[in-house]
Amino acid sequence: MENISHLIAKDLLKIQAVFFRPEEPFTWASGIKSPVYCDNRLTLTAPEVRGHVENALAETIRREYPDAEVLMGTSTAGIAHAAITGHILGLPMGYVRSGSKDHGRRNQIEGRLERGQKVVVVEDLISTGGSVIEVVNVLREAGADVLGVVSIFTYGMKKGLERLAAADVKNVSLTNFDVIAQVAADEKYIKPEDITRLIAFRDNPSDESWIGGNK
Repeated sequence: MENISHLIAKDLLKIQAVFFRPEEPFTWASGIKSPVYCDNRLTLTAPEVRGHVENALAETIRREYPDAEVLMGTSTAGIAHAAITGHILGLPMGYVRSGSKDHGRRNQIEGRLERGQKVVVVEDLISTGGSVIEVVNVLREAGADVLGVVSIFTYGMKKGLERLAAADVKNVSLTNFDVIAQVAADEKYIKPEDITRLIAFRDNPSDESWIGGNK
């Protein structure tokens, strides 16, 4: 049976949810040039891939967080994944807004959450880790016992890994940057020599010396 990280990597590449373009880098909102474009929302409109992703998330939660009582999605990308995975597992789910509502009960956490409940956060993508740590902090402040995070894809950037460790947040991703880069080369989406450039970007996104690396 194919390794799940490689299966998910192939799926994400096939539907261009993760798309490598080392010769024509994308520009992030921060201004950083990136050889990769990520939009895991595309998994929701690809039923076969969606099935692979949600079942893999459910299996990861069963294995890594067997005591989970509630799933909480990140807003907005993690909401659908938390809902579908929660359905598979028969667990309640909710989500955490980026800020409190300015009307009604002014909730930031949507869905019922009792103090002391064991929570797993569902995220689609982790880069520097800042947004998911904010979600974890909101849940902890509400009295939740956050067991950790499950995500579809992680860059494995040093800054993100250090932030997660400092916040004492465990993350388990279905696949990662290194695996997808290797699969992309194996499947001829990119040239084998591009892997070195991609890893250089991953290791130091602010250093653009990788851009002309193989010309």
